[in-house]
Amino acid sequence: MSKRLAELKSKVEAGKRYSLQEGVALVAATARAKFDETIEAAIRLGVNPAHADQMVRGSVVLPNGLGKSVRVLVFAKGEKEKEALEAGADYVGADDITEKIKSGWLEFDRVVATPDMMGSVGKLGKILGPRGLMPNPKVGTVTFDVATAVKELKAGKVEFRVEKAGIVHSPVGKASFGPEKIKENFLALLDAILKLKPASSKGTYVRGIALSSTMGPGVRIDPLDVRNI
Repeated sequence: MSKRLAELKSKVEAGKRYSLQEGVALVAATARAKFDETIEAAIRLGVNPAHADQMVRGSVVLPNGLGKSVRVLVFAKGEKEKEALEAGADYVGADDITEKIKSGWLEFDRVVATPDMMGSVGKLGKILGPRGLMPNPKVGTVTFDVATAVKELKAGKVEFRVEKAGIVHSPVGKASFGPEKIKENFLALLDAILKLKPASSKGTYVRGIALSSTMGPGVRIDPLDVRNI
């Protein structure tokens, strides 16, 4: 462990579950890198993702955005192509873009597609899928309302999905946001996850919460305190 990380970890009491207010302030204070660190949330859920009826997946527009520019690619034709460009899409196309991606081009962060374009986009599954870039109707990225989809992605919409271990990982902003904006973003994310609680999930749904910065130590948050908020 580096001297810098050891010093930062010494500020976090081992085993303690902090209140959300304390925890957010501590994570922001220990983000000491020379760049604007991303603040990440890890939420452990009482679900078994191996069962289809306990898969938790969705999206949410964070009230304070993500603090970074998002390059949006839209697969669309005709009027929808024009709508996407007017909404701020960085790239719009159809078969021409498909061929470009097959050749190795990946200069984009998020992908939106109109339903009629999914036949072409589906051919890119082995390229986009592993990178988490495949459009999906469950999170609003396969839609004819491309203008809304683009605007939401530009505004800081994040997608989340529970992993095999039952944990949802998601960014909730930048260290430069300050504690209050990070807290607001986190609560928006958690609210979206709570609304997606599977009916088959028994017992405690939110079992653990931790926040961390890119280069800083993890800070455990008391789920009971968050529940009261």
